[in-house]
Amino acid sequence: MGEQLITSFIAAAGFGVLFNAPRNTLIQCGVVGMLGWILYYGLAAEGTDAVPATLAGAFLVGGLSQVCAKYYKTPVIIFNVSGIIPLVPGGLAYDAMRNFVVNDYNAAVQLAAKAGLISGAIAIGLVFSEVVNQVIKKTGKKRIMK
Repeated sequence: MGEQLITSFIAAAGFGVLFNAPRNTLIQCGVVGMLGWILYYGLAAEGTDAVPATLAGAFLVGGLSQVCAKYYKTPVIIFNVSGIIPLVPGGLAYDAMRNFVVNDYNAAVQLAAKAGLISGAIAIGLVFSEVVNQVIKKTGKKRIMK
């Protein structure tokens, strides 16, 4: 578990450096990515399929990104982009393309479909966390106005 924590933190913070995130946010970017990955990893270890586990991880990354953006007064995209990197199915997409090249189309289509579903789960998780954030903001404004 320790190596999962360390490598996911390094991956997220490293992509923060690659995408020119401000230096004072790199630790937070790493922590956001690490927590999203640990949620995914824990759910997958318990037997949850990769797609719902990725959805949960992406939702957590989106929510933590909203919190960090508000607290550190930076754009949400800084934390979203670097935080989501550990969840991206790059190895799965590579295996799909490799199977296409060696003419194993059955395996290639299955792997490509799974990579597509995981990518969709990432997008849905981020969007859903944004929707929840907007609903919370609007209900908070209504309570203040009353």
